[in-house]
Amino acid sequence: MQKALLLAKRAEVTGEVPVGAVLTINNEVIGEGFNCPITTSDPTAHAEVRTLRDAARKTGNYRLPRATLYVTLEPCIMCVGAMLHARIERLVFGASDPKTGAIVSVFKILDEKRLNHQIIFQGGVLAPECGKILSDFFQNKR
Repeated sequence: MQKALLLAKRAEVTGEVPVGAVLTINNEVIGEGFNCPITTSDPTAHAEVRTLRDAARKTGNYRLPRATLYVTLEPCIMCVGAMLHARIERLVFGASDPKTGAIVSVFKILDEKRLNHQIIFQGGVLAPECGKILSDFFQNKR
């Protein structure tokens, strides 16, 4: 999660909402990314999607079983869908997202047993640090 926080800071420097993500298998980083939908004019350029794309490119496979995704903010619906299609094993996130969070806040997509893949998840990891970078960013915008 520390690496994901560093990536979130890279997003912040470019004026993007500071969210960072890292994907690992056996504690080895296989993908990383940070938010950049504004600078790339790409609404799908969330940290999680960019991280999954990076890992898929590096591994040569769009399926990423046994992978753990660490992300500083609770993922949105789009990102959860991408994680399900990639078949990641585990999700670890920092701060909850009361506006668009799709794990525990607004929706609870991963609790749906009818899905063809289940992802283990854990929230609140380094939540104060992950939340602070976001609240500071939005405070400075005002």
